[in-house]
Amino acid sequence: MENCSKFIVKYRNWILLIATILLIPSMIGYFNTRVNYDILTYLPTSSPSIVAQDHLNDDFNLAGTAMIVVDDTPEKEVKDLEAKIAEVPGVDRTLWRSDVVDLSIPQSVLPDEFRKALYADNATMIIVTFTEPAASDSTMNAIEQIKTLCNENEHVAGFSAITADTKDMIDRETPIYSGIAVLLVLVVLSLGLKSWLAPFIFILGMVYPIVYNMGTNIFLGEISYVTKALSMILLLAVSMDYSIFLLHRYQEEKQKGENKEEAMAKAIHATWISITSSSITTIAGFLALLVMQLTLGRDIGLVMAKGVLLAVICTILILPSLLMFFDPWIEKWQHPALIRPLPKFSSWVVTHHKAILIVFVILFIPAIYCNSHVAQYYDLAASLPGDLESVKGTNELKDKFDMTTSHFIMVDKDLSSSDTQAMIKEIEGLDGITNVIAYDKFVGPMIPAELEPEAIKDLTETDDLKLVLVNTSYRSATDEINKQIDDLYTITQKYDPNAMIAGEGNMTKDLIDVTNVDFQMVNVVSILAILVIIALTFKSFSLPFILVVCIEFAIVVNMGIPYLTHTELPFIAGIVIGTIQLGACIDYAILMTSRFKEELEKGLNPKEAIQTAITQTMPSIITSGMSFFAACSGVSLIAKMDLIKSLCTLLGRGAVISVIVILTVLPSLLYLSNSLIAKTTKGWPKAQAAHDQKHSESEGISVHA
Repeated sequence: MENCSKFIVKYRNWILLIATILLIPSMIGYFNTRVNYDILTYLPTSSPSIVAQDHLNDDFNLAGTAMIVVDDTPEKEVKDLEAKIAEVPGVDRTLWRSDVVDLSIPQSVLPDEFRKALYADNATMIIVTFTEPAASDSTMNAIEQIKTLCNENEHVAGFSAITADTKDMIDRETPIYSGIAVLLVLVVLSLGLKSWLAPFIFILGMVYPIVYNMGTNIFLGEISYVTKALSMILLLAVSMDYSIFLLHRYQEEKQKGENKEEAMAKAIHATWISITSSSITTIAGFLALLVMQLTLGRDIGLVMAKGVLLAVICTILILPSLLMFFDPWIEKWQHPALIRPLPKFSSWVVTHHKAILIVFVILFIPAIYCNSHVAQYYDLAASLPGDLESVKGTNELKDKFDMTTSHFIMVDKDLSSSDTQAMIKEIEGLDGITNVIAYDKFVGPMIPAELEPEAIKDLTETDDLKLVLVNTSYRSATDEINKQIDDLYTITQKYDPNAMIAGEGNMTKDLIDVTNVDFQMVNVVSILAILVIIALTFKSFSLPFILVVCIEFAIVVNMGIPYLTHTELPFIAGIVIGTIQLGACIDYAILMTSRFKEELEKGLNPKEAIQTAITQTMPSIITSGMSFFAACSGVSLIAKMDLIKSLCTLLGRGAVISVIVILTVLPSLLYLSNSLIAKTTKGWPKAQAAHDQKHSESEGISVHA
């Protein structure tokens, strides 16, 4: 690495040139990486709802549907609107009253069930199906065009419309998130560093790994909109430390009298060791998300782990050139750092270490209780702003047609008409069912031949399957609809053991079952991975548990606060927040512990060593933690989507809590457990432990005397 450091310094300008040129293909990759706006598609392919959804798409071409609610409009105009919608690219077919019977036939003659399905009060509904699934580019483009055809009395509703509005909102707000995060991180860095210019150099240096990371996502095929919205903010927050480490070491080497080239070469060599050991824990935290059955975890985990790795590489290869080029101005434009060491605070922590640990123990149990009882929601549509057109339309669909969620039930085509009608009758008897649409309901001796709805037959029957559309007043992800789905399975599989249920409701039910397992798996894997890394880093049996218990305490306090504030969190928060907070903030604990060991090796007794460790690491920990807080909390203040707002609020608050814990609880544990650490850690300064014991005994004798 020493030879590599000299090589990097010697050819720094060529490296910077090549790195800058590589931004071009990265930008091309970024703009050509598809973004998935439907989290339900990340369910395991073996989930019953996904198997059913595949059949719904392949056999009936109904994976993407939308409803157009039309108020106070003459039927002729509704027919004209339907005809225009049918011509939109990406639309497969439309279904309205005119597809069943001529408009000259009065509504009163229509079958009751059909009339109730399409008419309510002064409104009617056009059903639209698309050639591709709801989250496809084709369907979202089609919905955008349909919106342009609709006036103020016509609203696009349904899951496909909500997905399209989610895309518009994320695409519109993501650049704002990035701008706010950068601005606030600049403010924090200006407080923590002595140079006015250095924060801007750091941000410039972070442009390279961020763009590389987003550009190389093209090799993953696609990323989720959650990853797109958060990856830049998270990478900025968790990787800024590396730039700070390099600058401080470079300035330290220059103060020793080295010229710029030699100082930077030594700084790179020294920094490489510290940032690689620091980044390993962060990368391990993100990679723990790969064990999730919900492949959204793999999406976030791979992108963020790749981003941290790229940030390390860019800090070593690219930032040296930038720092050396701007070095005269960095040194010239100086100001007093406002985030400074506080020796009195360090002394206070050591003096009150027992009281701090008592508070730590007392708070831990209620924090665990609160964390485990936080309410969660799985209906991500509910997290969208109420002023979105799709949300307004969906609410109108519920209010006027008593239709909140739709189930698509598929049974064997050979199931007799009498059995099908008997099954439908049982389904209609379930609580919450508002109406059932099936071809078998609209045929028979009581229905005139001219009113037999062939359009419904074309929509609901194939060579192998027949489809029953069931509408319910229950919202997805509620206990009521989950029980309703269980009852639907009981009824339908009595008539056809291979009956399938597709739709948002069943997919969300599977989502709940999958994520409950994922939550436990991710936590266990991330904790085990961090324990192993710390054990290998310090060659210790006790230190991994001391460090991890501190961060886990910070996590449960952070995740327990919503219980006290009666805040409902999106389901994904419980899975990813703990992992990200553990992986990112364990660095602070490692920094504190390493400095404590370093001071002991210099001959200081444990009390002096821990006080020095707190004092010297405080500026770095606070600056890093506040950068994390600023980047995330700024976004939480402006984000309209509750999913993004909640995640950023938790991440920002978690960084602050972690900083407090690392500056108070961890030093107290290290100081109190020094003798144990010395016995269970290879190479720990044991002589100092003995010195501390004798010192404590002598103090005890003095006090007793």
